[in-house]
Amino acid sequence: MVLVSAIARRFYVDGRSKVEIGEEFGLSRFKVARALETARESGIVRIDIRLPARLDAELSDRLRDAYGLRRAIVVSASDDPVHSRQQLGAVAADLLGEIVTDDDVLGLAWGRTLQVMGAELTRLARCTTVQLNGVLSARSDTAGSVETVRRAARLSGGPAYPVYAPLILPDAATARTLRADPGIAAAFAHFDRLTTAVVAIGGWDDRSSTVFESLDPEVRERCAELGVRAEISAQFFDADGARVRTELDERVLSVSADQLRKVPEVIAVAGGAHKAEAIGVALKTGLISTLVTDAAAAQALAPG
Repeated sequence: MVLVSAIARRFYVDGRSKVEIGEEFGLSRFKVARALETARESGIVRIDIRLPARLDAELSDRLRDAYGLRRAIVVSASDDPVHSRQQLGAVAADLLGEIVTDDDVLGLAWGRTLQVMGAELTRLARCTTVQLNGVLSARSDTAGSVETVRRAARLSGGPAYPVYAPLILPDAATARTLRADPGIAAAFAHFDRLTTAVVAIGGWDDRSSTVFESLDPEVRERCAELGVRAEISAQFFDADGARVRTELDERVLSVSADQLRKVPEVIAVAGGAHKAEAIGVALKTGLISTLVTDAAAAQALAPG
């Protein structure tokens, strides 16, 4: 047991390899491996995996397996939507700090939770930051979408490509004119170079979609009749996750679903039981590789 304890200490505390330990004690690496197994079985070594209290490891695993995601990160549920949004934004900010590397091209969409994420960022590798869609001019807080991009760029030290224009234009001609603007065209030129994109998910009702809120009732109804159940950056999808073409397609300034599909890492940040259906639709599209959500949505999406 003394020998087993010494081997375990070398491996788990000192971080030495099995080959190095074997050389020290005159053992094969297979005997070292057996000693480590004995240490666990006998209770000499006890492995305790702990996540921060706000993260639900079991539900995260269940959600990831259910939808074949690269990552699913589930935070604890909260009855306060502001607190839930704060938790989701903070976790998403931590994730970006971990996975974004030098020379990545990072795309950031608009969303209230994504604004929180931008404010919570504390570290970011030197990357290019691009705004993925215009702002919703009907909202009083839309400056935050530009500020999120600019703050991320200041933090990383890389270039920023904000979009100083509305998301939804009155007609296709105006949209075409704005796409030709040098500043907006520079941002759009990076959409095919994205390596990581962070998007929000909206449903098709006034509670879960800011795009829905910004449209005339007649347009909302026509989109509903076409089967729209969810949207990602003003790209619309039906209950099966199939793309729905609408009259808005030529009127929006946004990354396209086809462009998102080519991005190696697409992170969706959305939570709340009221968004569970929309999140489920988004996962069916195949666009999302990582989901940051809360327990209320996750339990609806992957019940135990």
